[in-house]
Amino acid sequence: MIARQSTPIRIVLGLALAAVGVVFLLVSMTVQTIALVTGIGIALAGFAVLLTAGDAGEPGEGAGSGSRPAAVIVSRVLGVLLVLLGLGMALWPVAGAPLLSTLLTVALVAFAVATAVRALRPGADQRVTGIIAAVATLAVAAITVFWPVLTLVVFRLGVGAWFVFIGLQLLVRALWRRSSGRAAPGGRRGVRWLRTIGASVALVLAVALAAGSGVLLGGTPLPAPDAFYTPPADVPSKAGALIRSEPMTVGVPAGARAWRILYTTTNPDGSPAVSSGTVLAPATPGPDPLPLLTVSHGTVGVVPGCAPSLSAAPFADGAGTAMVDMVVKHGWVAVTSDYIGLGTKGPHPYLVGDAEARNVWDASKAMLGFSELKVSTDTVIWGHSQGGQGSLWTGQIAGSYAPEFTVKGVAAFAPASNLYALAEAIKSETAGKTVSAYIAATWDKVFPALDVEKNLTPGSAGPVERIGGLCFNGRDGLAAILRGSQVPNQIFPNALLDGPFGDELKKQEPTGPFPAPLLVAQGLADPLVKPAIQHEWVQARCDAGIPIDYRTYPGLGHVELVGPDSPLTPQLEQWTLDRWDGKEPTPDCADLPAG
Repeated sequence: MIARQSTPIRIVLGLALAAVGVVFLLVSMTVQTIALVTGIGIALAGFAVLLTAGDAGEPGEGAGSGSRPAAVIVSRVLGVLLVLLGLGMALWPVAGAPLLSTLLTVALVAFAVATAVRALRPGADQRVTGIIAAVATLAVAAITVFWPVLTLVVFRLGVGAWFVFIGLQLLVRALWRRSSGRAAPGGRRGVRWLRTIGASVALVLAVALAAGSGVLLGGTPLPAPDAFYTPPADVPSKAGALIRSEPMTVGVPAGARAWRILYTTTNPDGSPAVSSGTVLAPATPGPDPLPLLTVSHGTVGVVPGCAPSLSAAPFADGAGTAMVDMVVKHGWVAVTSDYIGLGTKGPHPYLVGDAEARNVWDASKAMLGFSELKVSTDTVIWGHSQGGQGSLWTGQIAGSYAPEFTVKGVAAFAPASNLYALAEAIKSETAGKTVSAYIAATWDKVFPALDVEKNLTPGSAGPVERIGGLCFNGRDGLAAILRGSQVPNQIFPNALLDGPFGDELKKQEPTGPFPAPLLVAQGLADPLVKPAIQHEWVQARCDAGIPIDYRTYPGLGHVELVGPDSPLTPQLEQWTLDRWDGKEPTPDCADLPAG
């Protein structure tokens, strides 16, 4: 009876598996629903393995031969395992993406082994096809290792295609069994070739997807800081002293000259340190002191190899187009600190406002001892994102830390102005997890008493370590974001945010006063620095009597805000020139739109 019903059951299973795959491909689902449907598909695959465990060389021969009992037993054990794994996923979809991904990986490996066992046993038909299908399944399993979260969210497309493939394979085999007695030899060969070609295509696609995943997540090799970044045995004890400089040739805009600099500064705790940075100047500066642009750069990473001065595009960060225009068209000099820990020995004070500001000011101080150029002690301060927070802090401490300079203006673009509110708002988002990983990787060293890494959400320590080793630019930036997408939960548990760590985040908010007119620019489509949080910060400053020129840009995201085609770019250049010329600022606190 079972033998007579075997073919119809195979057809039903094949159709069901293919249907599960189509649902994956066409229907948008939550993570829990994806887990449920995946479990159903794996369970169906398990039933298929149980049903085909006794297949011999030609369809219809059954399990009658006694020469294959071990292979049959192994296949059936693996089939039962698949059914159990599938039921576990289907009945427990809220277990969490990492556990579900592990179950899926085990299930895929079990299916691959079962397929290989059936293909290699004596008398088996289409061994090459079976082995190809097994290897393709292992490649899909590799993808689940690379993408423990995206396997269940984005890469459901790959898993869905695999379900369609094995469903159609089961259907073809079942129909072949039904027609085997009537089919001509040429027809059988055609079906075999069809199965082989299908398995080969599946293998190529799966291997390409697995290899691509590895490449994307691996990032690119980081440049190693060379001897320039190693300070001599004796360095000046005073912060802001130039140690050495050398000309740059890579990534220098037409009409400009550039140098790397090494100078003294301080660690977050105030102890002596050394930082590197860059200087961008007109190709033919005149004899008079040049206007100085003091730049605080945005997030590029937290390890030495991520220093902007080591980058192939060292002047592209943040409002790079506007900065190059200020240098080439208007004759300014732009000095940018790498910050300690980027290029030089760390730790990097990521989003630690006062420490970043001291690094920024010391780069400008070092320019006063730079023999290649004469610069003014009047300056305008710029910064984007992390650098936006840095520019606000640089302005805030100007009077106490750099009294020899006169600040003519402070401009911050999408600044991380309220770090605590930002950490709360983006703690469960992909980009937020990447930023949180950078904070966790650095603050554990900057603020050892907080024991940040020991108090992370379970399962976050490994991703934090991996993301911390990636830069946030170029392909490494994509890898860092993709790694962030692999963190299943928020990195900082609520208990950590509600304790001393959260208090330290709140201390990083620059509240003023500021020594010069202040411009804050915000893209209203920014997915990282939330416009509502920025509005609240600006409103609080206005309520405190601090005038702000607050400009918002509908439709612009975090990076687009400072892009070459952004309306902010020419506005920023004109605003900077106006500050230099002493024109009246245009604060608009009274006209601040409702949040």
